[in-house]
Amino acid sequence: MGEKILMKGNEALAEGAVLAGCRFFSGYPITPQNEVPEYMSWRLPEAGGTFIQAESEVSAINMLYGAAATGIRTMTSSSSPGISLKQEGISYCAGADLPIFFANVVRGGPGLGNIAASQGDYNQSVKGGGHGDYHTIVLAPNSVDEMGNFPKKCYELAEKYRMPAMILADGILGQMMEPVEFKFQPVDPANLKKPDWSLGNAAGRKKRIVRSYDLREGELEKMNWARAKKFQEIEDREVQFEEKNINDAQLVLVAYGTSSRIAAAAMKMARDKGIKVGLFRPITLWPFPKKQLAKLAQRVKNFLVVEMSQGQFVDDVRLAIGGTAQVDLYARPAGIPSGEEVFAVVEKLYQSIKPAKAVKKVEKVKPAKKAKSPKKAKPTRKLKPVKKKTVKIKTAKKATRKGGRR
Repeated sequence: MGEKILMKGNEALAEGAVLAGCRFFSGYPITPQNEVPEYMSWRLPEAGGTFIQAESEVSAINMLYGAAATGIRTMTSSSSPGISLKQEGISYCAGADLPIFFANVVRGGPGLGNIAASQGDYNQSVKGGGHGDYHTIVLAPNSVDEMGNFPKKCYELAEKYRMPAMILADGILGQMMEPVEFKFQPVDPANLKKPDWSLGNAAGRKKRIVRSYDLREGELEKMNWARAKKFQEIEDREVQFEEKNINDAQLVLVAYGTSSRIAAAAMKMARDKGIKVGLFRPITLWPFPKKQLAKLAQRVKNFLVVEMSQGQFVDDVRLAIGGTAQVDLYARPAGIPSGEEVFAVVEKLYQSIKPAKAVKKVEKVKPAKKAKSPKKAKPTRKLKPVKKKTVKIKTAKKATRKGGRR
């Protein structure tokens, strides 16, 4: 604890499990996780544990079932097609309420695919993967440091809730080298409390049975309802996530694992250009941080999901947001995007959501009062025509006097 060591991701994963108290590993080789069983083949015996290379993935998971039933910390690992082969056994472990831990270092698919990194096993991991009603606790690291420190968290959660827990990584995380610091004290299995359901020496105690079925009428349904209640408790209490530059973001990138590192690089490019972009990274893929995303979507109305699969992860993001914001997808199925690629998409999306420039407020001018229309003049009374009086001028009689004029 406190010392940084340069390690490959797969080796950090294996060492983290040993330091967390793992004392049994059964597995089968497959690229790109081969360093895990190779490391365990010498490290576990050194720590007083047992390593078995099984003849197949099916054998490996069933050996894990038997070892876990004794109450010790166990582990298996594989990559994509190998995990598919183990799904029946994982379902059996879930049915028996066994706290197993396993890791999937994902490669390309479907089928044999390729040995490069991918995130195409998302649905298989978070939806159970095998038959029946069950969940698996899924932690998604995005660094070699987390590859080394997450096994302890997986053991603690698996034992707390008596169910399988897994690490979902990919070929890049498994093969890359980075400094790792184990942030916990090594766990001595001798100091762990022996579970009251585990098998072993039965002297002086009641009989115990570990099984994945109950054929009595109605009993299996009761068990499944009890698990459903437990799953709800996990969703309420155990969600883990990381946020970066969220407070002023107008566009939020959502990604997990290696894709989250690529998205973080694109976010930095955007921020350097003044583009307000944030990052939301789920750490637990199940339980999924749906409440946290829904709350974020009340303020941010644009999200871009980045994933190395054909749109599996984006479905859970859209379900969480529930149509209250725009969710776009940049997908590379069995391909590895670059930060520049994601930034180009961010820049294009941001142009369409950039708020319009503020318009200067113009003072409202009160409209002029309408001039009162002049009162209509009263019509003039018609004057009766004035009759011209003809002045009768009497013709003066000529005054004649005898003797002429006066």
